[in-house]
Amino acid sequence: MNIEHIRQPFLKKFPGDFSNNLLQRNTPKVLFATVKPAEFYKPHLIAFNEVLSEEIGLGKFEEKDLNFLVGSHLPDNIQTYATAYAGHQFGNWAGQLGDGRAILAGEITNANGKKTEVQWKGAGATPYSRRADGRAVLRSSVREYLISEAMYHLGVPTTRALSLAFTGEDVIRDIMYNGNPKYEKGAVIIRTAESFLRFGHFELIFAQGEHKLLQDLLDFTIENYFPEIVSSDHQKYKDFFENVCTRTADLMVEWFRVGFVHGVMNTDNMSILGLTIDYGPYSMMDEYNLNFTPNTTDLPGRRYAFGKQGQIAHWNLWKLANALQPIIDDEKFLENTLNNFGIYFWEAHDKMLCKKFGFDWLKKEDEEFFTNWQGLMQELELDHTLFFNQLEKITPDTDLNEHFSPVAYTVLNEEKINKLDDFIEQYRSRLHSNSISKQESLELMKTTNPKFILRNYLLYECIEEISSGKTEMLIKLTQALEHPYQELFPEFSKKRPSSYNDTVGCSTLSCSS
Repeated sequence: MNIEHIRQPFLKKFPGDFSNNLLQRNTPKVLFATVKPAEFYKPHLIAFNEVLSEEIGLGKFEEKDLNFLVGSHLPDNIQTYATAYAGHQFGNWAGQLGDGRAILAGEITNANGKKTEVQWKGAGATPYSRRADGRAVLRSSVREYLISEAMYHLGVPTTRALSLAFTGEDVIRDIMYNGNPKYEKGAVIIRTAESFLRFGHFELIFAQGEHKLLQDLLDFTIENYFPEIVSSDHQKYKDFFENVCTRTADLMVEWFRVGFVHGVMNTDNMSILGLTIDYGPYSMMDEYNLNFTPNTTDLPGRRYAFGKQGQIAHWNLWKLANALQPIIDDEKFLENTLNNFGIYFWEAHDKMLCKKFGFDWLKKEDEEFFTNWQGLMQELELDHTLFFNQLEKITPDTDLNEHFSPVAYTVLNEEKINKLDDFIEQYRSRLHSNSISKQESLELMKTTNPKFILRNYLLYECIEEISSGKTEMLIKLTQALEHPYQELFPEFSKKRPSSYNDTVGCSTLSCSS
């Protein structure tokens, strides 16, 4: 691997703490602190993303690169660091947070000039670890490695996963915070992104009253990550905020399209580039439920439930607007832009649903159709992904009970079948207004609705296998997630088995997941 090509331009551009002091503390008026990752002496590679490594310019993996994959015994050109940011967590201001178990190696540039940041997760403590050890366990590392690649191949903006490795040490964790800690295998992943900048980076600087530094960070972000912004003076900051709002809305629409629930949409977990970032207690949705949250920490309020994700994104953008106000200095503009977010989001959302149903354009009456569909899905407890897969196969002679029962999490009695029959009649009537052919409609559905999603029970089984030294399921899941619009493995295209309904680490997750 071309590790010698990694550089740290962020360190040269902004003020930082270069002491390498791991004491967990506030670091006011700086954007980062240099740190040294923990030393792991018995690392073992589990998975390596060769295609991504070549794509970003790191090249092929060799056995001598194994230490780099866990952040140990690094060459002199890599000065590692953790960034400082703040955030609103579950609606409350949390103050300084920062990279608690993430450490940046720096930036690599590929042959086409594209820059990518490279970051370890689980490689040791930083000043921002908040009384934690900065380590990661196998289960959370496998979950993030696989889901970030699954989201990428689904077409959802996301961070990427480069590698997954055992550290060779055990880490103690209390997965459900209920007083039952136990030792688990430690692991490190390397994740990549064009940038890991978050809403929280801007919130922290604003909260500290560092307006010059805030403007410098805005200029850096626009120059490096928003080439579409060509305006100058203060207009570029307005264009920037509009762009962030649009990217964030588009991301939320993609989450709704594939049935993804983040689980902890704090402002410090919101990417300024509109990427899905920080995969913790996430879940791909099984039975459709607007109130579903996979995060036990989010109960009973369900602030981050599936159906609220657009609303929460909007709330988070208000907090970002507040942080940027000293630079943009136009409250009316910020208010209008935020008010337009909901209009843009819901129109984009409904256009997305049109594609899922095979409609070529959005009609005014579709809003009522979609509302009826949501109610039907929840009442019949139909699987979100499998419902659309079955809808693609429906014919005039289809026995609805036989066709949809395998994708329902409840018994479809006569009353429910009648409601389903009424809906299908509405659907067929709506299809008749299409200006495209039935085949074109079907192709639209097939390119919008995945055949494979990375369900929690599959992840649970994969983690169990890896823990016992097997990688067969990991390999199969990797192949399946790389082709989510095909059905490579039919055994993965089924609803969650009832045996997993209450399994800790599968159906019930915490922020430690």
